[in-house]
Amino acid sequence: MNIASNPLMQYAIDPLRELLLSFGTVGMLAWIVLKILVILMPVIIAVAFYVVWERKLIGWMHVRHGPMYVGWGVLQAFADVFKLLFKEVVQPTVAHPVLYRLAPLLALVPACAAWAIVPFDAQVVLSNANAGLLYLLAMTSLGIYGVIIAGWASNSKYAFLGAMRASAQMISYEIAMGFSLVGVLIAAGSLNLSDIVMAQAGKGFLGWFWIPLAPLFVVYFVSGVAETNRSPFDVVEGESEIVAGHMVEYSGSQFALFFLAEYANMILISFLTSIFFLGGWLSPFSGWGIPLLSADGWWWLIAKVLFFASCFIWFRATFPRYRYDQIMRLGWKVFIPITIAWIFVTALLVYFGVIGGGMTGAAA
Repeated sequence: MNIASNPLMQYAIDPLRELLLSFGTVGMLAWIVLKILVILMPVIIAVAFYVVWERKLIGWMHVRHGPMYVGWGVLQAFADVFKLLFKEVVQPTVAHPVLYRLAPLLALVPACAAWAIVPFDAQVVLSNANAGLLYLLAMTSLGIYGVIIAGWASNSKYAFLGAMRASAQMISYEIAMGFSLVGVLIAAGSLNLSDIVMAQAGKGFLGWFWIPLAPLFVVYFVSGVAETNRSPFDVVEGESEIVAGHMVEYSGSQFALFFLAEYANMILISFLTSIFFLGGWLSPFSGWGIPLLSADGWWWLIAKVLFFASCFIWFRATFPRYRYDQIMRLGWKVFIPITIAWIFVTALLVYFGVIGGGMTGAAA
């Protein structure tokens, strides 16, 4: 983790790193595992509290109480986790034994691996990879395999049909999300996520990409909602239906892994939308000379993430579920043409120096 710009963190972490590295290969592996846990443990805890926030926020929108008994409702998610972990795991006798158990991991591991390149602040990132955008697209695409294998290995018609619907929907909106990121790449002139954030610095919220890339901004976030199979795009596992799509034959801890992957992806989409279009950790008043409010920091990123994460809940409490043909039509006939057209517009804006500057020198 690159933390050179923060002296306090540098003095606190450097001695621990040197101590572990003094043990050779074992210490190096321990240091890598420790850095991974520093990222993953807050994500897992955030998923638990996100479930509580979802139930409370929907309750307030519907003028009713959410969770209010287990730890005043705050610990309700942890009670649900313990219930799932101690429930009996029932496996269909006709299911493929290896792939049936492997599918939840194939859904969860890419959702966790994508966090390796997410910058939380200036120089605070697990891997500041130059090709971070490509790594991100690769990891988020791998989650589809967990869905397909879960439906096929369950050896159930309902699970298989649900997996086919889910994979078709995820692939369709993955294309729209990828094209949206092409526009961000052109505007920032870099595949590095930290560089993309810094390309938006200097003018406050007026300099963020959400203004010149507004259509791509909307398409990316809405496609993220569809990619995570959330309402109003949750036809794969409709809550008003008896079956739950590709997860219908899963129970206990295996179902919990699918649940964890879904909510971790929702939080990830909220982070990435904030980083690509709303300046990441940059203050909306950066460069305006306003004391305190002009200071950049991770707290601005968390505030933006909380807004987008709450939008997921707002959509669920507000909009009716779309028909499957409407979902596919929106992805293929609306979002993809819009993104392709706006990529061309973005290239013109960068070429004439209206935004960005990373690609202008290359063009010259």
